[in-house]
Amino acid sequence: MTSAPETPETPETPATRALAASGIEFEVTAHGPVRSLEEAAEARGLEPRQILKTLVVRRGEDDFLFVLVPGDRQISWPKLREHLGVSRLSMPDKDTARDVTGYERGTITPFGSSPSPAGTPWPVIADALIVSREGPVSIGGGAHGVAASVHPAQLVEVLEATVADVTEPA
Repeated sequence: MTSAPETPETPETPATRALAASGIEFEVTAHGPVRSLEEAAEARGLEPRQILKTLVVRRGEDDFLFVLVPGDRQISWPKLREHLGVSRLSMPDKDTARDVTGYERGTITPFGSSPSPAGTPWPVIADALIVSREGPVSIGGGAHGVAASVHPAQLVEVLEATVADVTEPA
């Protein structure tokens, strides 16, 4: 995989710029609007399990993190709370998620997102299944219908993600 140059079909976004700057190998896919994870997988030529959902989770006031979840899975709240050593977690509403990441729901990605108030990237937790499965994974590209296919191990490394079992079947 190589970074794709900007074309009319592959718009440049903060996410694609951050991907390029990271040095990770990636391939941008741009497609029209989709209404479901299954449609997104089909448009990208991948299986639903290869599509990563980037979810924003709130630990506390101004304390957020990203959780990368395979498309065929969902967060297991008990597992995530145990992993983080907290008794309470929540998901922000769409406006708060946009305010803290710089992206609308459906386009959120750790790449190019707004930094924390301290100016550092948000922590990332990647579900363990992401790195145990074969083939590329697809992560949001920062705009509707834009995604990047990457190697899971490179993704985890460049994001300095913590790998943990934090999901369950959808």
